[in-house]
Amino acid sequence: MGHGESFGVALRRTREAAGRSLGDLARSINYSKSHVSKVERGQKNPSPDFARACDRALDAGGALSAMVPARGTPDLPVPDAPTEWTMPWMLRMSLDHGNDFVAYDEKAWADPSLKPGIMSWPLVSAPVFDGESREALSHFSSLFAECRNLGQSFGPAVVTQILVTSMNAMRGLARSATRDTDRQAVLRLAARFAEYTGWMSQEAGDDRASLWWTDRAVALANAGGDPEFAAYTQVRRADVALYRMDGRATVDYTRAAEEASRSTRIRGLAAQRRAQGHALLGEDAECFRALDRATELLSRAARESETDSSGEPVIGSMHLAQLADFVAGWCLHDLGRTEEAVGRLAGGLDAIPVHARRARARYAARLALALAEAGELQSACSVVETVTSSVSVVDSATIRADLQRLARRLHRRPRDPDARLAAARIAAALNTESR
Repeated sequence: MGHGESFGVALRRTREAAGRSLGDLARSINYSKSHVSKVERGQKNPSPDFARACDRALDAGGALSAMVPARGTPDLPVPDAPTEWTMPWMLRMSLDHGNDFVAYDEKAWADPSLKPGIMSWPLVSAPVFDGESREALSHFSSLFAECRNLGQSFGPAVVTQILVTSMNAMRGLARSATRDTDRQAVLRLAARFAEYTGWMSQEAGDDRASLWWTDRAVALANAGGDPEFAAYTQVRRADVALYRMDGRATVDYTRAAEEASRSTRIRGLAAQRRAQGHALLGEDAECFRALDRATELLSRAARESETDSSGEPVIGSMHLAQLADFVAGWCLHDLGRTEEAVGRLAGGLDAIPVHARRARARYAARLALALAEAGELQSACSVVETVTSSVSVVDSATIRADLQRLARRLHRRPRDPDARLAAARIAAALNTESR
């Protein structure tokens, strides 16, 4: 594109060079002619979705998408030293039930807004973790599984408090362990609690907190003798980049994860995220190669898990049925192959357990987006209720982002009664959810 050229000028020049009229381009990308005209004249700012759609329709090779950059991804260093996390933190409980966690250093004690009212006392003496009480590890493992189930039904505000306090209790167990193997096993499980706290933070819309907790998970896992966990956190970083529509960062993080990991499952999950990053960039061939690699690696990981006797929680999603179809459908949607996306996603919603409200809402949001962009507006609107009935309870920033994209699509059909009703439901859900 020309130096200093605006998006609207570049779009018009590219459209005219391709021999396409305004109406022709508008029909091919499912936008109104008026909308395209206003973008070309600089009266409307293009969204990343709009730019990618124009890129595909005009075969611009990503040049138009590059002019509408994604939000930057927070860059927090991942600790690589095998040391236990020792940063202090406190739980603040207010009278209006608004609780939060505060991590701080020594300077925090000098902050007059924090110092008054701070009290410190030991809740109990440190627990002893020996051969007679080693069954505590299995109880905490069961608690982690329950926290993941709870995260499917309630928002981060509920789940995070349980995760953090449980994780800190396990750190106390680890300090009192009489055997190194016990101590390391407890710290590895504590790392999973910290990592899931990071995911809940992302769902709450706080990416920096998400990566902060991810870093804490790495420190705990390193202290527990699990260097592989650092590779998985690169996949988590890719998750943050993906929802910021930053395809290049998504690909870069997942490449780092595959290069650093020896775990078949982690490399499979990284390949899935890489496929999604390539899809955002409009790179069809690279996307499908990554999907094939993910299928092969995750199939092999499933076979390996049949002989795994460690009893440690499986990394990655447990509740999203037909994960491969979901990821493939997501990729096809972002590549603009909407009818194929609907074909991969259709029917998958019914396979997700009813109690897994977060997973069902995420799947339904993607399905509704694909249906709307494939021109099946009535079907898309019927799926919306599945999303809006859950989003205020599970309080998911990632689902809200998809709902906002869908709302923009529906607002382009103001005369359609189904679209108006669905848009009203989305508006109500986005305005009433907890923060």
